[in-house]
Amino acid sequence: MKVETGYLYHIKDDFFDRINDKSLMINHENGHSRSSYLAIKDDRILWFIPLSTKVDKYKTIIEKKVKKFGSCKTILIKKIADRESVILIQNAFPTIEKYVKSKHTIDGKVVRISDAVKREILDDFQYMLSLKIEGLNLFFTDIDKIKEIILEELK
Repeated sequence: MKVETGYLYHIKDDFFDRINDKSLMINHENGHSRSSYLAIKDDRILWFIPLSTKVDKYKTIIEKKVKKFGSCKTILIKKIADRESVILIQNAFPTIEKYVKSKHTIDGKVVRISDAVKREILDDFQYMLSLKIEGLNLFFTDIDKIKEIILEELK
């Protein structure tokens, strides 16, 4: 399967079993399949950013962060597939193609985010990566540990 930046995907259970990291979002919720993830294609790996439908919960968190820091680049709320979705950049994680289960579809149509939303997400994601390099880690997941595990699989 060709994974492309700006599309939504589902990740195989094998990935979560392999990584076994409690900071990753839960496998299943209320009998539904795992979250949808926005893909960002990077050199040798893929980055996935989970989406949530819990808009009210995250609006409160965003408001607190904006009040305290003046902005919030770790969580965005944007319209995706005609409904508000929470984009949890803070929960991003790397993986490789073998762990991608399928593209996310609604009524048989593959879900792709708008170019404007994609640009904003990419900008915030790159900003968070640059902060991490400078010593300020805002990611909830241990992206270095996960990246090490998946890069080892590519050898």
